[in-house]
Amino acid sequence: MHDLKIVILAAGKGKRLEVLGYNLPKPLVPIHGRPMISFLIDAVRESAVDGEPIVVTAPDNRDQFCELLGEETCHYVVQEEQLGTGHAVMCAQDHFNGAEHVMVLYGDHPTLSAETIRRLAEAHKEGGAVLTMATVRFPDYDGWRQWFYNFGRILRDDAGKINRIVEFKDASEAEKAITEVNPAYMIFRRDWLCENVRSITTKNAQGEYYLTDLVQLAVDQGQKINSIIVENPIEAIGINTPEQLKAAEEALEH
Repeated sequence: MHDLKIVILAAGKGKRLEVLGYNLPKPLVPIHGRPMISFLIDAVRESAVDGEPIVVTAPDNRDQFCELLGEETCHYVVQEEQLGTGHAVMCAQDHFNGAEHVMVLYGDHPTLSAETIRRLAEAHKEGGAVLTMATVRFPDYDGWRQWFYNFGRILRDDAGKINRIVEFKDASEAEKAITEVNPAYMIFRRDWLCENVRSITTKNAQGEYYLTDLVQLAVDQGQKINSIIVENPIEAIGINTPEQLKAAEEALEH
């Protein structure tokens, strides 16, 4: 699948993990003695989807990533200002212009498996959509599932088609009750992505360019959107708190 490039967004600071004594970019916080992003990169390589993913870093930590991950294992792109996920993808555009498809993943999601990466890539190529995304469904947000409560919600129409993603901070109380969430694993047809990513605006609670706004653009254009369900929800966990870090450590022991 060399016509597909993977972009890993890794510019996050991870301030909530400083309580553990880490003064590191969040994707470099260790799990079992290794930077958490290295588990994701291993999964990317095992998937055989893309052997040299693009890693987007902040300007003050690119050298740290190179030192810990290796200069030869990835392509590194600097996001000079942290203006959101859509902006991070814009920064990487020159590095994936030769591909037909672009998958976006996150450096603080170390439990994503090679199998799910393959499934997402295959579903996208077979489905003929401009956008394919992975979602997670729960019966409720009780117990360990509370970690997903702050995720964006998937809104579907009466026919079951995705017609919107609402970020948690922009969601109404009714939308927060929805139990299908967005871990933000998405793959795009590259030409459509490049034509539309600069149409994203910052009219939201965070004042950032949300990559997920491309879902609404695709809907407005009448474009086809596909999705797969992540079978093991732990693969969708993003590391934002010490408790989530511990859960990822336990998951990666098996």
